[in-house]
Amino acid sequence: MMSNTQIQETKRDQTPSIDWLTDVNVFAVNRIPAHSDHTYYETLEEAKEASAMNMRYDLNGNWKFHYSINPDSRPERFYETDFECSAWENIIVPGHIQLQGFGTPQYVNTIYPWDGHQDIRPPAIPTDFNPVGSYVKDFKVPENMENKPVYISFQGVESAFYVWLNGEFVGYSEDSFTPAEFELTPFIKEGENKLAVEVFQRSTGSWLEDQDFWRFSGIFRDVYLYTVPEIHAQDIHIHTELNSSFKKAELKVDFKLLPNVPVGSQIIVELCDKEGNRVAKTSRALTAVKGSVSMEVEAPTLWSAENPYLYKLFIQIYNASGELVEVIPQKVGFRKFEIVDKIMRLNGERIVFKGVNRHEFNHRSGRAITKEDMLWDIKTMKQHNINAVRTAHYPNQSYWYELCDEYGIYVIDEMNLETHGSWQKMGQVEPSWNIPGNKPEWNDIVLDRAVSMLERDKNHPSVLIWSCGNESYAGEVILNVTHYFKSVDPSRLVHYEGVFHNRDYNDTSDMESRMYAKPADIEEYLTDNPEKPYISCEYIHAMGNSLGGMHKYTALENKYEMYQGGFIWDYIDQSLVKKDRYGQEFLATGGDFGDRPTDYGFCTNGIVYANRELSPKMQEVKYLYQNIKLTVDKTGVTIKNENLFEDTSNYELEYVLFLDGKELYRNQDQTVVIPAQSEGRAEYNWPTDLLDEAGEYVIHASFKLKEEENWADPGYEIAFGQYVFEEKKRIAQVPSGNLRVAYGTQNVGIHGTDFTIMFCRKAGSLISMKYGGREMIEAPLLPLFWRATTDNDRGFAQGFESGCWYAASLARKSIGWDVEEKEDRVEVTFAYKFSIHSEIEVKNTFTVFADGSVRVKSNYHGADNLPQMPIFALSFKVSADYDQLEWYAMGPEENYSDRAAGARLGVFKNTVADNLSGYVKPQESGNRTGVRWVNLTNRDGQGIKIASTSRPVECNFSPYTAFELENAAHHYELPNVHYTVVTVAGKQMGVGGDDSWGAPVHPEYLINPNEDMEFEFTISPI
Repeated sequence: MMSNTQIQETKRDQTPSIDWLTDVNVFAVNRIPAHSDHTYYETLEEAKEASAMNMRYDLNGNWKFHYSINPDSRPERFYETDFECSAWENIIVPGHIQLQGFGTPQYVNTIYPWDGHQDIRPPAIPTDFNPVGSYVKDFKVPENMENKPVYISFQGVESAFYVWLNGEFVGYSEDSFTPAEFELTPFIKEGENKLAVEVFQRSTGSWLEDQDFWRFSGIFRDVYLYTVPEIHAQDIHIHTELNSSFKKAELKVDFKLLPNVPVGSQIIVELCDKEGNRVAKTSRALTAVKGSVSMEVEAPTLWSAENPYLYKLFIQIYNASGELVEVIPQKVGFRKFEIVDKIMRLNGERIVFKGVNRHEFNHRSGRAITKEDMLWDIKTMKQHNINAVRTAHYPNQSYWYELCDEYGIYVIDEMNLETHGSWQKMGQVEPSWNIPGNKPEWNDIVLDRAVSMLERDKNHPSVLIWSCGNESYAGEVILNVTHYFKSVDPSRLVHYEGVFHNRDYNDTSDMESRMYAKPADIEEYLTDNPEKPYISCEYIHAMGNSLGGMHKYTALENKYEMYQGGFIWDYIDQSLVKKDRYGQEFLATGGDFGDRPTDYGFCTNGIVYANRELSPKMQEVKYLYQNIKLTVDKTGVTIKNENLFEDTSNYELEYVLFLDGKELYRNQDQTVVIPAQSEGRAEYNWPTDLLDEAGEYVIHASFKLKEEENWADPGYEIAFGQYVFEEKKRIAQVPSGNLRVAYGTQNVGIHGTDFTIMFCRKAGSLISMKYGGREMIEAPLLPLFWRATTDNDRGFAQGFESGCWYAASLARKSIGWDVEEKEDRVEVTFAYKFSIHSEIEVKNTFTVFADGSVRVKSNYHGADNLPQMPIFALSFKVSADYDQLEWYAMGPEENYSDRAAGARLGVFKNTVADNLSGYVKPQESGNRTGVRWVNLTNRDGQGIKIASTSRPVECNFSPYTAFELENAAHHYELPNVHYTVVTVAGKQMGVGGDDSWGAPVHPEYLINPNEDMEFEFTISPI
């Protein structure tokens, strides 16, 4: 097994060769050994203030740049000092080449990007298309670095690069997602220095970087120079060993110094608490380049996601003269993570990961994300009860781990390895040329990636688990990675899902980890005397309108101790800004850049849109990931605190009583302290006569922050529950008055005071509702059985399996109508037949009352041998002027029969345009279940009210019909808005989400077209 000190494989006199790109034995030439990502300062004051490091010099910004389509066309000797580059174009570092006007981005999922272009096997790479970026940056060494050693750090370069300074070769590196550092001291000169970097998109490393993401290249993370003091701790490793009672700890610091430690130098280590008070201090003389120092810590405050308590360690190095030359401020979290009795435990308690997989992504800059992006992400996760992240599928920027330490997020840190296309072909396992497999020649290059990740990230308490990569099958090489992790860092567990495909290598992973297993499959594992705890490293595929059935997974958390949560795929859509032919920006997916091969929109799986706006799916995530469960009833709230360590004293209980959507009573500022892992109750204290009136009551209860946190303001709601009940059922009053019926040749008009309702025999429906001279109906009310297919619908071929319902929605035949005049109403009934099956029949009955309201009842008579029905509904159009919505329904975000756990019953407002969700591919969206009533008005408050009668309905209001959405691949392809399309449904099938390539919606959320069905609602004027 390769050790850390063996990474620097070659000597400085090595002549660079393009052959290194295909040599598995050459992946790091003159590269400094990987080390911890600590910062360091010259004074204690600077370290305590965490001021900008004056021993760093930023090289980000404009660089001179030349793009070549392949190595043969590159300016081979551009690094020479007399090679003129001033006329070259500019490029921004950090940034991707393909997002700055050079080449094109390409999105593929499992296949290699050259599939269909080149018939090659590893380690060969394409020669005709292997874009080369030639970068040049001129710089002067800053004064504080003069006559000192100078190094350069590249935090991320994709996928292989060579470095020269002033015409001299410096080094070479692969691995796109961990730092590569080189010493520049021998090549520095006074005045201007010419730094030249040659970046190749394809290399041996490309075979190991087949992740489900956009294929970019270039210098996409920070680049900076740095120097070091006369004595410098190049690497530190913090160990926090807790005893069995977690009441006492040994803090140990291993350090590695740069050579030539002066005799008489000293190291002092001081530990301070969050307030800056000293907790412990120790010192020792420095006698060798490697050493350690330790101290005892009594009753440490433990780190967890619930209370991410960080101590600060100050490592101070003094030279032989007693002068302070270096201070390293290192945040320290005391915590213990282990498996006990087959259960993963943090600080002795069973942990449940409420996690997401997260790509680094920005819709404008790709994986070159900013600190602001990361801050938004971490706060959003905390606000929505997400407690864990898997860094899918590569090490992230160091700053992300600092945030996870500080804010409290558990991390599965995943090394940069995925070889999906080498073993899974067209969905089938076929590892005939799988890498790395058992191929010894691939061992070092793979292990190097593990070393680079562990050495950099080992001091972050948020990192609980090392992951050996993603979807690379299994074999000896990956097993060796696990052995390495365990030998160097036994304080963490090791994860790898791929052993599911080959149990000969089961020891690779400490936990059973599966992707997209159905809830029943997970239960089968958990009830079969399992040996390992279970996590879903990827589950509930969030592509487009998805996340249906997520509650079936979270329900397993309390049912089985060995089920310890999962990680949603995934956090953020990977869609990029592009302009259409008219110059308007839109979010683009694979294929939109002419990239072939491509997996098109399969990159849009996020619970957050690519522009960092929340998707409505986040409503469900926040609720199902709650640590505090509120069970509300008529007299009080039962509070179950599922936190492992923290009580509820940081929150205030609020409960609100509503009658038919109108607030009657609100109680705030009540503190209810429930210890961790226990249950309690709070009773209401409202007046007893509040429930005297007939109607539907709703009680909302929530826990809200008392004080500001670094992730949310006071009053932010973190947990929610509700209870709905009815008192003294209200009896509907039938409007009285006279109606005049006018029979025409093919129309019948029903006239009342200031309104006309008209039906057309030829159209087979209601065609006009005119109130006060305002026409509300632009297209008649007709049966609808089709919704615009979601990504999940397409995944299980709904268009093929159920396409007859598309036809039935467009091709119906009215087979008769009937008009019946009664004393206080008029009933008009239409019957329809459908070509898809002779026995199907729908009857729509419209009952017109004297106040102008119309009760609509739809009856469906089913038949055998029909495919699943997407929706049973009526749809019609009104003018787009009517675009203001006020709902008394489940909300506030869209919800569906299998994604309504996080919705609450209340009165909400939005607009028709806002009701269309931002899924990149147009599809069904904006539905609300549990609709009691909804007002659709213009800006003057005029319009119609749709209300349920016997039971709630589902409603959708959209600028587009289901068929317009169905036939648009992008939002810019949708027509200009002329109408508001109203859809009222007795039921719509769920959206599903177990996966997006074949998993059906769970049976209880489907519509059975063999059975008879009916629903009804009223339309009345406003």
